[in-house]
Amino acid sequence: MKNFKYVGKTYPIHDIKEKVTGKVKYVGDMKLNNMLYSKLILSNIANGRVKSINYDKAEALEGVVKVFTPKDSPDTLYNSHKWFVGLEVMKDEKIFTDEPKFVGDRIGAIVAENKEVLEEAASLIEIEYEEYTPIIDPKKALKEDGYHISTKKIEVGNVETVDEEGHVVVETSVHSPKVHHAAMENHSCVTNIDEFGNLTVYTPCQVVYQVRLLVAEILDLPLNKVRVIKTVMGGSFGGKGQPILEPVCAYLSYKLKRPVQLTLDRKESIIATRTRHAIEGNVKTIVSNDGKLISRDMDLLIDAGGYFTNGDAVAMAMAKKSFRLYKVENQRFKADIVYTNTPVGGACRGYGSPQIHVLSEINMDMIAKKLNMDPIELRLKNVVKPNEDDPTGGTNLGNVKITECLEEGAQIFNWNERKNVPKSEGRYVKGIGVACATHGNGYYGAYQDFIDMYIRINEDGTIYLNAGLHDQGCGTITSMQQIIAEVLDVDLDKIFIPEADTLTSPFDSAGTQASRVTFVCGGAAMKAAEKVKKRFLEYAAKVFECDLDEIHLEDGVIKCNDKELSYGEMVIKIQTKYEVDVSETISYKSPANPAVYCVNFAEVEVDKLTGLVRVTDFLAVHDIGQAINRGMVEGQVQGAIQMGIGMALTEEITADSKGRLKGDTFAKYHVINVPDMPEVKVHLIEEPQEMGPFGAKSVGEISACAAAPAVVNAINHALGTNICSLPVIPEKIIDALNS
Repeated sequence: MKNFKYVGKTYPIHDIKEKVTGKVKYVGDMKLNNMLYSKLILSNIANGRVKSINYDKAEALEGVVKVFTPKDSPDTLYNSHKWFVGLEVMKDEKIFTDEPKFVGDRIGAIVAENKEVLEEAASLIEIEYEEYTPIIDPKKALKEDGYHISTKKIEVGNVETVDEEGHVVVETSVHSPKVHHAAMENHSCVTNIDEFGNLTVYTPCQVVYQVRLLVAEILDLPLNKVRVIKTVMGGSFGGKGQPILEPVCAYLSYKLKRPVQLTLDRKESIIATRTRHAIEGNVKTIVSNDGKLISRDMDLLIDAGGYFTNGDAVAMAMAKKSFRLYKVENQRFKADIVYTNTPVGGACRGYGSPQIHVLSEINMDMIAKKLNMDPIELRLKNVVKPNEDDPTGGTNLGNVKITECLEEGAQIFNWNERKNVPKSEGRYVKGIGVACATHGNGYYGAYQDFIDMYIRINEDGTIYLNAGLHDQGCGTITSMQQIIAEVLDVDLDKIFIPEADTLTSPFDSAGTQASRVTFVCGGAAMKAAEKVKKRFLEYAAKVFECDLDEIHLEDGVIKCNDKELSYGEMVIKIQTKYEVDVSETISYKSPANPAVYCVNFAEVEVDKLTGLVRVTDFLAVHDIGQAINRGMVEGQVQGAIQMGIGMALTEEITADSKGRLKGDTFAKYHVINVPDMPEVKVHLIEEPQEMGPFGAKSVGEISACAAAPAVVNAINHALGTNICSLPVIPEKIIDALNS
């Protein structure tokens, strides 16, 4: 491994001091002159029609400006998943609807001069519904008229021609639930309109150009009449990947000609935004007696909820991942996407990968059990190898390190010793589990994936990078600073990078999505820094009157033999003598989409009397390419494991027969807290991936993809059960033991 000066080291997130001392202003803290406040009117039925809304008492309250209802809504149908012009999507959403599709659907909004009157006004609104029977179960939805949306299929080889005779057949059916993103910052937005009709949207979003596109389309405005400014974000995990509040808030400002703030509380964020898609999945695998996968047939039912959004895209993302982990000559993936009268599915960390790996990895352990084979040995026999092509015709897999993840992880975790420890006959029993996963690095090979950047060395030697970047709180800006610092040899605190603003930022095609930021945006930042460095050195050679190969950069000083100047001094000399600026622009297109891999090892302790599970040890091994910021990588992985353990053991958004959610607050929706967490060890396999910045690959989403099945496999190992339904709550364990 190359020894870098800045890359690979741990630096604090660029604004961490301001955050922990309370100085950072989130969008919910914003106060614009003459600003109004808004609260959504959400449906309390899951399926039906609004017959009438009586809001006279609400509008009569002092401070209430207006109550908006479905009759005020623009007729424009849209899909909040659409992030670029030309993306073909099914449009079924409206600003406000009179035909609610789930409890929490938007029927209207109250706008007032102050926040205090909003709750009272909401209590005075009377809504009469014509109520229909809601469809909650996706299996029932599949048979119901108007609920089946689409079917997606991919196949390599031919599963129908594979003879089961003489082979082992293992079939597994799993349930993976809807879950809430649980970002610390609830959804919030502020919009403003000036005297010329120009809208400004302040939002902690993931793609400012997507917000601009949708707002302009819905309100029938030119793109240059809408400005979107990305604000400091308190987490997203995909939940803010689709514009949910922004079109609504912009519409309110547009109609009232005043700034408006729209903020959700936690209950509203759970029921009225987005969830991870729930799946019912079945896989039938045919394997040789020595453990070679011969055929695999996957059949999924994906619950989109009340609106379609990105149902097809998530299905195809699941499909692609299922072909990029194990080498199976005959494999078929089929997914049916259905509506249900439940909260809407959307982007969530991993974008389908956690669900498909739950199905795949629990099935792999069941195969190992039937063959009486070590689960790691089985995986090693079947994982893909470096530089293989995606069998579905996709991009090359790159320098795959899944084998190293398995082998080194097994050694660090003491797998061979632990698996042979005799099972306790008492109340408490321990087990170990393993699971693999794969993910990607952007959209290359599927959608457009490019970014423009502008970089400048200033007259005082500081560096300015202007790019459409979106930091979700995980350190994107810091990573970009490290990449630029490595090229230009300047301290991070001298590099200024503002976040995305559609008025001032160069264009970015996709924002923070698809694990593209480090690989694509980081690659662009590296190329931009190299390009401005080249320009800087060429003019410096003229100033110094020396050859290019005699010049080098060191700690903000440019040197040539016995001559040296600070960066700022040299910039001024170049400007004065040659009347040119030391700046460059680039347009960078993603060159590839290599796969990333991880292996998670879990140890659990199960109380057979109560069914309670405690995760007692955890190891995450990652094929990272090159860590840009080691501390941030480890933090990302540890946080993702917390989400994965929650998905495995406690987290689930469920509805009763009327569509009312059972876990709509944190008192009822149980996330994994610090006391519930084991020590999470992180081991990185670092071999630079060609075309990544300094060899880096993604980690933000892959880290959330293997934890849940690793925990479930550990539970099954402890108990000798075949539990496949998540979350594995105590009742399921007691039922499995009794059966």
